[in-house]
Amino acid sequence: MTSSGQQISEWVEQTPFIDTHEHLIEESQRLSGVLDGGLSCDDWTYAVREYVARDLAVAGMPKNDLQSFLGPDLSSEAKYRLVAPYWDRIRHTGYAQAARYTLRGLYGEDDLTAESVQRIAEKYRETVQPGFYAAVLHRANIENCQVNSLQRIFMETEQPALLAQDLSILEFSRCSAADLTRVHTETGKQPTTLDDWLDIIDFYFATYGPRAVAVKCQIAYSRSLDFAPVAKAHAARLFLHHIGKMRHDLGSEDLKSLQDFLFRYCVGRATEYGLPVKLHTGVVGGHGMMQLARTRNNAADLCRLLLDFPETRFVLMHIGYPYEQEFIALAKHYPNAWIDMCWAWILNPAASVRFFKEFLLAASANKIFTFGGDYVAIEPVYGHACIARRGIAQALSELVAEGWIALEEAPGLIERIMRGNALRFFPTGQAEHGSRSADRVAVAARAGAS
Repeated sequence: MTSSGQQISEWVEQTPFIDTHEHLIEESQRLSGVLDGGLSCDDWTYAVREYVARDLAVAGMPKNDLQSFLGPDLSSEAKYRLVAPYWDRIRHTGYAQAARYTLRGLYGEDDLTAESVQRIAEKYRETVQPGFYAAVLHRANIENCQVNSLQRIFMETEQPALLAQDLSILEFSRCSAADLTRVHTETGKQPTTLDDWLDIIDFYFATYGPRAVAVKCQIAYSRSLDFAPVAKAHAARLFLHHIGKMRHDLGSEDLKSLQDFLFRYCVGRATEYGLPVKLHTGVVGGHGMMQLARTRNNAADLCRLLLDFPETRFVLMHIGYPYEQEFIALAKHYPNAWIDMCWAWILNPAASVRFFKEFLLAASANKIFTFGGDYVAIEPVYGHACIARRGIAQALSELVAEGWIALEEAPGLIERIMRGNALRFFPTGQAEHGSRSADRVAVAARAGAS
């Protein structure tokens, strides 16, 4: 590493992240040991299961073996014997490398091996203690997280200073039977007309909008992001067929029209409350299910939304991978489009380095957020943050070496893209603390130049 590269790495390491996207469950739930069912259990596999399990499945691990590995019935040694052949196949992927950084940084183990697995199991249990969320984030040099809860439309978190919360608009926009059930469970309300449903949406915004950091929607998992204007009278008739007294299944075009109206209504409400709109774009989670044609069109589909809501700030998540070039174009062209690199660093670290370099040479530096772990468990956030820091340092070092950025410009840019943009953009109430990290980086820059 060159001296300038070493200096940039040091600046990146000492600058805290604002983490703009997680799905963390509450710490008290982790401490209770009652997790989210399915394939999970309260042992060391919970700390590495996310995303790694998907790579294991794609690498050929049989479904029953994967369930046993993630379940509660086997010893740690037996679990290792199951996973070892497939671990060797995926150890180089971003998902697995994040897990390995986590094992190293939190448990002091370089890798998952027959010798280390029992020590990892013991250290997992030692780590899961009151206050461990703050401890893990502190070790990762993360100031705070923004959480999109998968358990509630808005989570009344026990740690609001540490875990800022998104208000989910997925349930309001998608409007499935499961979404109505969740709303009924949370509020006791059961709509029969479109106006009833809009009243419920208004209730959530009025109740939680002032405390939310953004609204979030991952409807791209099930449909295109082309949201056309729809008259309210037409949407009201469709709602009666879909949910109300008439209860008939809608065809795909009619369902799209109803969702188009509801999503645009939510965007309007978010704008009134000054809340950015976070949208999932690009590759989808899971495995064996992605419709790549729809994913490919995400950027093009968003143009209408960006044009129709010029006062709304849209955060386009995951760099649209693997179609990231189009998202650089959106951020460069549209004043109301921002890009979030959450999840991207572990989807493909090399592609993310290239994306970050090209973004900085094409778009405004205030239009990007550079880290979000995208995890339910807190532990792998540490490993993902390590990969993101490495990628940011590599990209900036290459830009300096290539003469595109001067070394003396790097400290201010690092502060901006790792935390300053988020502090200035999101309504977190923490902007007054924004100068502290800038002061630290400026002092380091002066020391490095002297």
